Amino acid sequence: MALNPFTQFVFDLFIISAIIITAYTCNFYYLTYLSVKRKAILSTNEIGTPTITIQLPIYNEKYVAKRLVDAVCAMDYPKEKMMIMVLDDSDDDTVELLFDVVAKYKKEGFQIEHIRRGTRKGYKAGALKYAMTITDTEFVAIFDADFIPPNWFLKKAMSHFVKPDIGLVQCRWGHVNENYSAITQAQALSLDFHFLIEQKAKSNSNLFMNFNGTAGIWRSDCIADAGGWHTATLVEDLDLSYRAQMKGWKCLFLPDIVVDAELPVQMNAAKRQQFRWAKGSIQCAIKLLADIALKRKISVEAKIQAFVQLTRHIVYPLMLIQFLTLPVLLAADMNLYLVSFVPALTIATYLAMGPGAYIMIIQSMYQKSWKSKVKILPALLVYNAGMSVNNSVAVFDAIFGKKNEFLRTPKYGIINKKDDWRDKSYNLPFTKTTLLEIFFGVYGLMGILISIFSNNPIFAPIIGLQTVGFFYISYMSLSHTRFKRIKSDIIPVLTKSEKMAKRTYQLSMIGVLAIIIFGGFMAINGYHSDIYPLDRMRGNLDGIIGSSDPVEIKNHLNAIKQDLAIVMEKLPESKNPVWIFPTESTNFLRIERDVNQLQVNAETISSVPKDSAAFQTGISNIGERSLSLRQNIMDATPYMFVSVSNIIFSTMWIAAILGIFTALKRRRDQLTKFDETAGV
Repeated sequence: MALNPFTQFVFDLFIISAIIITAYTCNFYYLTYLSVKRKAILSTNEIGTPTITIQLPIYNEKYVAKRLVDAVCAMDYPKEKMMIMVLDDSDDDTVELLFDVVAKYKKEGFQIEHIRRGTRKGYKAGALKYAMTITDTEFVAIFDADFIPPNWFLKKAMSHFVKPDIGLVQCRWGHVNENYSAITQAQALSLDFHFLIEQKAKSNSNLFMNFNGTAGIWRSDCIADAGGWHTATLVEDLDLSYRAQMKGWKCLFLPDIVVDAELPVQMNAAKRQQFRWAKGSIQCAIKLLADIALKRKISVEAKIQAFVQLTRHIVYPLMLIQFLTLPVLLAADMNLYLVSFVPALTIATYLAMGPGAYIMIIQSMYQKSWKSKVKILPALLVYNAGMSVNNSVAVFDAIFGKKNEFLRTPKYGIINKKDDWRDKSYNLPFTKTTLLEIFFGVYGLMGILISIFSNNPIFAPIIGLQTVGFFYISYMSLSHTRFKRIKSDIIPVLTKSEKMAKRTYQLSMIGVLAIIIFGGFMAINGYHSDIYPLDRMRGNLDGIIGSSDPVEIKNHLNAIKQDLAIVMEKLPESKNPVWIFPTESTNFLRIERDVNQLQVNAETISSVPKDSAAFQTGISNIGERSLSLRQNIMDATPYMFVSVSNIIFSTMWIAAILGIFTALKRRRDQLTKFDETAGV
């Protein structure tokens, strides 16, 4: 059956996206196989106590900075062999806090320096690059502000530098606040997949693995030989580790050395971190892949895995493409089942490729505690689905070369469930990406209805999972937004400003919720009035195609005419939903004439004996015409979604949400300006 150009294009997008996503998914399963089957023997050797510099890049981390310095200074390593550099680019209370902490440990005999560059040029990479110019030790360890290294870390990790070509040892991240919320549990499980599957597989197989930016130790010669820290991307860690391996250096992952860290507890902070990782990976792909492909000494398998690693975030835009195209194809009555007569096989395949396989992987990762981790899997699936908008924006930012500053992920010293972050500094507001998440959520509701009314309910859970993800991420982004300045003990006038900000926020949240509900209602109502009549017409045409009873055929035709009248009332004067480059096959005036002709034919054959050749010829002719009409209606259906009225309504709907965002931004800017005037 031939498809119209638009439907064919949408179908091609859907299939291409599905193939690429499946390829990346299968690669993850391949890495799972490598992580289990290729067990590396991690040799250790007593190398004494070589000199090491511990670099602590910090920017505005007053809640966790002291905890980090305390943990580093508690390490069981000779003071004379351990240099500690506190690379402080802060511009808030963190500066004074660290000044006092460093002074205290200096008095206790530690070689510790509070280094202030006087600029944030290059951000974290710039700080590390500057530090290397004044570092003269054999090794360099790096910890971000939210990490808590154990006191035995150095002695245990350093012993793995058994060969001179080992340039990096990367240790596994632990999660000090994993059980704080569903958000932290989902992040913890996702990070465990990365470390215990991807990093372990690559380390065991001599594939390119990446430095994770913290909880690792570098050989100083390796950093220098690889060209040092570069500031061109948002993931300087990934960039340097790949350049080092291109030079022939080896990187090891140590799964048994776990360094606890704090996971982001605020949704907007988690989104910022995911955005930086996604954009930075694509930036590195653009920067490094050509050199990797041309390097002769790199194996083909390593080149393939490097390509997958650096480009894997393109899966998120592809997920959105599938999400957008699936309802259109269902509305066009496309058969998307793996086996047309066994639709259940389709959902079974989705389950096997997704949750089913992940349950087996979790079982191999955690062994005795796997059941408790499996319970987190639904939260991770919802979290990843909802993050696809945020990460897709990051991918396109990287592809189109948009410049972004390095925005660090704020941490609040949260460990226990009773700890609260909401009244602390560094709280991040939601961004315009939240608007897109709301749009995709409402679109998903419409997609669920389409799957049900098009007799394809098997796809409703697939669309529903992503829809729940979009609404969850957008809701948490909004609910986690706080208008909070760095200090709360300012002059009394600020109290009034805070009250106004809170009122603006509450009214805006009510407005956003009202718009979402109204948009959902209009989407359901629009589908019922514009699309569902076409679905009923197709159903009646199916009835005609399968019938040889003139009376039954006439009943179906009468029902079609009623729905046809409803549809034509919604159409412009031309009675063609394709308002740009209309085609005759989607002209409802012609469809109406064909239906009228079918009625005439049905009346004619009703007086002909059923056992005559004329009757059989007439029934066959009606069936062929009905089949052609059914195809015409299928061709027209996708264009009903992009009618002029729908476009106008969608524009007004988006404008209303943008207006609310503008009001919130204006209020936030007013508070920021007030803080600056007050000298905060």
